Amino acid sequence: QLQLVESGGGLVQPGGSLRLSCTASGFTLDSYTIGWFRQAPGKEREGVSCISSTGGNTGYADSVKGRFTISRDNANNMSYLQMNILKPEDTAVYYCAADWYSRCSAVRLPPYHEMAYRGKGTLVTVSS
Repeated sequence: QLQLVESGGGLVQPGGSLRLSCTASGFTLDSYTIGWFRQAPGKEREGVSCISSTGGNTGYADSVKGRFTISRDNANNMSYLQMNILKPEDTAVYYCAADWYSRCSAVRLPPYHEMAYRGKGTLVTVSS
């Protein structure tokens, strides 16, 4: 069964850090663009970050630039989203997704609807 599973979410105080993980099973991630998305209560899902299959290209939403870092470990079939200096407005369910054809660059985050494989999400709550 092909699936992506996110982990690492939780409750953190403003200014704190979390690292989210995305684990693939049933397929190898090394040929896929990976995207991280989030959906806050009452809001539409938005792209947060992306990384190309080789890791050579990355992209970030303006709201997280300088605070979040995306990475991937193809050998272990995983991706990570390091989130620092978290703010209450970062509270959301975070999803990872992967697609063979989507392209990632500094000026283009692939839209969620393009992504063939999608996880079920992990909740991040930033609150004091």
